[in-house]
Amino acid sequence: MDYKQDLITTIHDLGCNIDQLDDHLTEVSQSLPTAVLIPSLYEELQRPALTRIRDQLTHCRFVNNVVISLYAQTAEEYFQAVDFFGTLPQPTYVLWENGPRITKLLAQLQEQGLDLLQHRGKGRAVWLGLGVASLEAAAIALHDADIITYDKTYPLKLLFPLLEREFGIAFSKAYYTRLSEAPRRMHGRVTRLFVTPLITSLMEVFGYRDYLRYLNSYRYPLSGEFALTRDLALNTRIPADWGLEVGLLAEVYRNLARKRIAQVDLGIFEHKHQDMGTSSDKGLQKMCRDILKSVLRTLTETEQVAISRDHIRALGVKFRREAQNLTRQYFVDARFNGIEYDRHQEEVTLENFEKIILQAGDEYLEDATGTQIPDWTRALAVMPQLREQLRDAVVADMSDAREQNEQDRVDTTPSLTVIPQ
Repeated sequence: MDYKQDLITTIHDLGCNIDQLDDHLTEVSQSLPTAVLIPSLYEELQRPALTRIRDQLTHCRFVNNVVISLYAQTAEEYFQAVDFFGTLPQPTYVLWENGPRITKLLAQLQEQGLDLLQHRGKGRAVWLGLGVASLEAAAIALHDADIITYDKTYPLKLLFPLLEREFGIAFSKAYYTRLSEAPRRMHGRVTRLFVTPLITSLMEVFGYRDYLRYLNSYRYPLSGEFALTRDLALNTRIPADWGLEVGLLAEVYRNLARKRIAQVDLGIFEHKHQDMGTSSDKGLQKMCRDILKSVLRTLTETEQVAISRDHIRALGVKFRREAQNLTRQYFVDARFNGIEYDRHQEEVTLENFEKIILQAGDEYLEDATGTQIPDWTRALAVMPQLREQLRDAVVADMSDAREQNEQDRVDTTPSLTVIPQ
């Protein structure tokens, strides 16, 4: 362990036999149940990463429940998903987040003044999944559905700090090396070429604010893999835009003392790559735009920083210099380690990111309000049994799916015709 900037505990290596740790966590999880939550689009079922994730989870004895928060266009897609996850040994909830039963529940919530139907995407999927998972789990690990290098040590490492009560950890965050093998190439452009130079530039423009030091202590702030306690899950607002990961860190910053946060090394990590996008409303460009607005908003909320257009212009200038310095470092690192590196393309990418800073800054100054889903405690004040109703809806959806899947299997089973002698 070390303590980068004296803010967050960093766990580099578990320092023990994985099988022994598996046995230990399996025993602990009997009194502190765990869950793994995976937000997913139906399309991920067609890709090999989710098959690998499912197969690895079958070996996770320390995981008591699995929750899949699924976006599916049709009932047939949902039925296939239920069948796909049917091999998991753990009790599994495949939550059809845009299905008619869930939509009906959210409409009832909307009628009472809390509108979640206006939100779409990963944020709402995570919020719904946390509601179901927190009914039974004391600790919840969340990760994406597109991790190519996934193995059972991922949830094990994320959950371990939370299940050791003497640690007092309530939130653990993954960090890793984004490096592909064939070809051997650096990835993680938004972290390397946007977030890292952005935080440094913000500290130069606004000073070494505690929130910026906190963000800077994360080795991979955009990782979508983390674990949190039930209490934190129920008291955290979930960002509804593409700034979910950074926005979630802002919520953790508000809700937890730094000594209750850990980050855990997952090693070499690879998942599906996002496109840059053809405009600031698409792809990585939209992600960067939402990230910057989230950071600026939190700076104002927590540090009482008054942000002006002069600040945004200065930020753009500082960012370009910091990002160019980093591309030089990446070029040297890549050449020394035999890694492919297109320095020109990296420079083009950071130039696009620089334009995003000016645009996102102007948008923030015009409208500083964010897009966040209220925390679960707010929803339960409106509908106290909402989590149980959600779970019941999931159970009913899955029952329909299993019944239809079984009928389909019967209909496609060849019949045997006996020919009289």
